[in-house]
Amino acid sequence: MSTTPGTPAPRRTAESALTPRARAVDLATYSTGSIGMGVWVTVPGLLLLYFLTHTLGVSPFLAGLTLLLPKIVDVVVHPVLGTLSDRQARRSGHRGGLLRWGLLLGVAMAAMFSVPAGLSGPAAALWVGGWFIAGNLLFACFQVPYLTTPSDLRVGYHERTRIFMFRMLFLTLGLLGAGVAAPALVASGERGDYSRMALLLAAAMVVSCFVALAGVRRLADNCGFRLPDGRAHTALGDIRIAWRDHDFRALVLSYLFTGTTTHLFLAALPFYTAYVFADGGLTAVFMGAFLGPAVVAGPMWLRVSRRIGKQRGLLLSQGVFIIGSLVLLLGELLGVAATVAVVVALGIAFAGLQLFAFSMVPDAVAAAEARGTARAGAYTGVWTATEATGTAIGPYLYSAVLAVGGFVSTADGHGVAQPDSALTALLAGFTVVPAVLMATAVWFQRRYALDRPAGP
Repeated sequence: MSTTPGTPAPRRTAESALTPRARAVDLATYSTGSIGMGVWVTVPGLLLLYFLTHTLGVSPFLAGLTLLLPKIVDVVVHPVLGTLSDRQARRSGHRGGLLRWGLLLGVAMAAMFSVPAGLSGPAAALWVGGWFIAGNLLFACFQVPYLTTPSDLRVGYHERTRIFMFRMLFLTLGLLGAGVAAPALVASGERGDYSRMALLLAAAMVVSCFVALAGVRRLADNCGFRLPDGRAHTALGDIRIAWRDHDFRALVLSYLFTGTTTHLFLAALPFYTAYVFADGGLTAVFMGAFLGPAVVAGPMWLRVSRRIGKQRGLLLSQGVFIIGSLVLLLGELLGVAATVAVVVALGIAFAGLQLFAFSMVPDAVAAAEARGTARAGAYTGVWTATEATGTAIGPYLYSAVLAVGGFVSTADGHGVAQPDSALTALLAGFTVVPAVLMATAVWFQRRYALDRPAGP
């Protein structure tokens, strides 16, 4: 049964008895791959801008470009990889070919933070940017087919949410482990500490990706594999089809601003703790407060989804993030304890933002299949390209705010007095800017009408 764009699909109160249910052990094996994904998303997003401006002596403007330009490559590559993944799946019945390239991601991670001692300023930025491009390409080879898996399976609406709940739990473990451990390991700000941190976390990434390969195969074997559309098509044609999908387009545009907001938060957090509370050690504490609740919030949001639907749950999460971001303006007046409580609320909202948005992508794919188009990899490629764009724009936007405020970069972790304009900019960039971005995400999300697909 097809769904007319702009018209909500019929609601379903229960899954069809004919749709399979994934085994918990298979979901855990599959979701282990998200630990490594969480490390890659967290460490560059949290530390790379700070590493460039405080250890390598790179100006905020150049540092922002160093983070932005590699992501432009991603915008082009991800949809192409999505189409390529569909072709491989039609030929072989699985998506393992691209997935295996993800095992090399640890090399890029270690090299990116192991900048030779003689490099600083623009030369150091070039080194970091080059390895960042390589890492993003390898990450995309893993991410696109990995996130397409729930769309490939012959499961229903609520089961897709359950799969992503498992995935979000393990992703949060990766985010939390990296978000707490990485800042603690580089507290001195010295290059050697950054290199050791990267080597340690790179090893964890490789192990998690290797385990995930088995999980993807098991889910496909036990839940059934939905082959992509067999008709010949190009990456550009896939992008056009995905963009013409009213509901998927609304979801993508909303997540562009959502992802920009959350990655701006990660990039700005070390500045917030160092200059608002004068204690860089609080970065690990705040990351724990932000990601810790997300470990247990998944089941809560799953119950919310069953009660009010994913669309309303996502809008609720976005609203909480807007309010929490504005409250952080008062961080110095609130004190550390109250600010941590606000960050906990933001963390709970973050879990909802991820779970609902990602689990709605397979719903859009299922609706497209009901209309005669089954290109799960292509849809996922567009989605991950959007995510990559958000991860780039967030830190770049914050670096631009710092540059406008006159922020002064430093080298080897040494402190320097900042002008009042820079302090105002770094605070506004962490609070007001995210609130405006998330409000824009809400505006787009309200145009999504495919709350519950008609088909399983």
